[in-house]
Amino acid sequence: MQPIQLFELASKQSHWLTVRQSVVAGNIANANTPGYATREVAAFEAVLDKTQPQVRMAATHPGHIQEDLMRGSVRSGSFGDVDVQPSGNSVSLPQELSKTGEIKRMYEMNTGLVKAFHRMMLLTVRR
Repeated sequence: MQPIQLFELASKQSHWLTVRQSVVAGNIANANTPGYATREVAAFEAVLDKTQPQVRMAATHPGHIQEDLMRGSVRSGSFGDVDVQPSGNSVSLPQELSKTGEIKRMYEMNTGLVKAFHRMMLLTVRR
């Protein structure tokens, strides 16, 4: 039996969301700074591919869709932190505020999944 890695995955996503929120906050804070270029964080999927290339969906039935077909190709990489790069675009406050709403929803979803999984684990231990 493989170890349950949901909590580790949720922790990594929470860290990624924290980094993304601080980058977006920096973009908003520098909205009036002359020559400031917005910054963006690499997508969580790219960070996940770098940190945990061994985590893959299991196809237990021949009719299941293979993960490689869904992604196009599997990327590999070594463990690394979240990449933050200047995008060269000027700051758009509506876009940045939209990103903060998206980050909030992702935090809520992450927390909800962890709570549900934790409850499920407690139910199995009680029986």
